[in-house]
Amino acid sequence: MASVEAVCHCGAVRIIVPGSPETVTTCNCTICHAYGALWAYYTESEVVLPATQVTHEYSHGDKMIAFHRCSVCGCTTHWVGATAAPPGGDRKMAINARLLPREILQSATVRALDGLDTWKVLDLDF
Repeated sequence: MASVEAVCHCGAVRIIVPGSPETVTTCNCTICHAYGALWAYYTESEVVLPATQVTHEYSHGDKMIAFHRCSVCGCTTHWVGATAAPPGGDRKMAINARLLPREILQSATVRALDGLDTWKVLDLDF
């Protein structure tokens, strides 16, 4: 599977992932609703992230997730788990799939996560 690049609006943030996601997730929690992102999930070791000075970080509530946005154009780019990786493991992360090329995003199945109340994946019929 060929790697794919997600790029913010101005091009300052470029994230390389190992391949096209088969599914992307829309979440209805308060912050994801505000960001309007579709998340493609990976582990941190699979992804090539930009230098930290290219993004601004924001954590809210229980501080379990650190959201990043481009420091130039403001696009939400990705999030990384804010806690340490488990022993011998890797932290989960997600990139904003809306930054992938349109043809890649259009081929992915969208699933809905009820992150506001139940934390269950819901079936969507788009």
